[in-house]
Amino acid sequence: MKQTVLAFLQRHYLRYHDLLFYLVVLGIVAFSTHFALQVKHQRAQREQELLAAQREIPSQTYTIKQKPIYNALVESGLPKQDVVAIVAKLSSVVNTRRLKPQDEYTLSVEDGHLILLLLKQGFTNYYVANVGDNLVAGVSEVELSTRVKTAAGTIHSSLFQTMVADGLQVPLVLDFTDAFSWTVDFNTDTQNGDQYTALWEENYTPSGEIVSQDFLAGSYQGIYDKKPTYAFYFEDDFYDETGKVSRKMFLKSPISFRGYRISSHFNPARMHPILKIRRPHLGIDYAAPLGTPVQAVADGTVKFAGWKGGFGNFVEIHHANDYTTMYGHLKSFGKGVKVGARIKQGDTVGYIGSTGLSTGPHLDFRIKEKNKFLDFLKMKNRNSAVRDIPPEKRAEFDELVQLYLKELNAAREADQKTPAPEETHE
Repeated sequence: MKQTVLAFLQRHYLRYHDLLFYLVVLGIVAFSTHFALQVKHQRAQREQELLAAQREIPSQTYTIKQKPIYNALVESGLPKQDVVAIVAKLSSVVNTRRLKPQDEYTLSVEDGHLILLLLKQGFTNYYVANVGDNLVAGVSEVELSTRVKTAAGTIHSSLFQTMVADGLQVPLVLDFTDAFSWTVDFNTDTQNGDQYTALWEENYTPSGEIVSQDFLAGSYQGIYDKKPTYAFYFEDDFYDETGKVSRKMFLKSPISFRGYRISSHFNPARMHPILKIRRPHLGIDYAAPLGTPVQAVADGTVKFAGWKGGFGNFVEIHHANDYTTMYGHLKSFGKGVKVGARIKQGDTVGYIGSTGLSTGPHLDFRIKEKNKFLDFLKMKNRNSAVRDIPPEKRAEFDELVQLYLKELNAAREADQKTPAPEETHE
């Protein structure tokens, strides 16, 4: 009998062993699943209770200017030793001595205990939380996303007002005008009916707040122009559609896009407004608000910087090819502007003033070639390109231009299909 049983077990051992193993595993899985569901249910219930409790916890939001963090903690009823500990904990993740007036923070306190202190500085959040009666501090960065956007429009009143009304931020508008600084003077050349297109890349937060906008490409076409003027960003510079750099030897104006006007042109027989005698005006007067930055129109070296009689505060810069530019009636000089200093195109040489013989805030700008004064607005060679796209980069540039043109043309077509707003009559 014993041998029969052993023989039976030997023949069927694997079958029953596998069956028993499967039953055990199935039981473990069933128990684990039940236990996990119970834990998940309990956890969800605790989370709901915690959320409900948090909704009932009052919180206050201030800026540093409205109320320093230390004062808010004291006023919330926290013991002084807790206030000191919280500030020390916050100082472990952020320099609390360098907080700015506009920095915002939120404070949550319940029953004399800190729940959460959240400080927002730019796009970084710093926090101190009470976890199990222990203070925990940390840092979290706001995640940014990137997208490419376009805009197109027709000028009305001014380029600046039109572009801002179309949703472009002020820094982006200035970047646009800077890209065309060598080809378009937006203070004198702009007319109602002119058209622009713009392509840019922007970073934004999950809430939709725009962090930055970087100008990539654009076009500008005057109402009487046969074709647009283009600017395409490529390897730290702007080029036109033919691959010639937009950067020229001279800027179109010694004042950036800031709403100036030309109050007096180049005139060999102008009547002087103060002396009341006919005296040649060998420059151009740019009227602008007091303190408006004045920029060097080309690279060069400072030959003179100081007081010069009727010109008041005066700067003279020598450039390549025997050109010299002069900037008079300045309120003050730019940083580092002194005799012998090297100046880059676009550097601030001074600020609009009314020093010397002057009837109001303006810049007296002059340029001469060798010893002959020239009318800056009529110089034919002031817009000659400095360089072209390097041959080895040409294919890459052409491919990029085609992508940019596709986006710009699509923006222009969409703008043309958009019906003009109807006029309302009251």
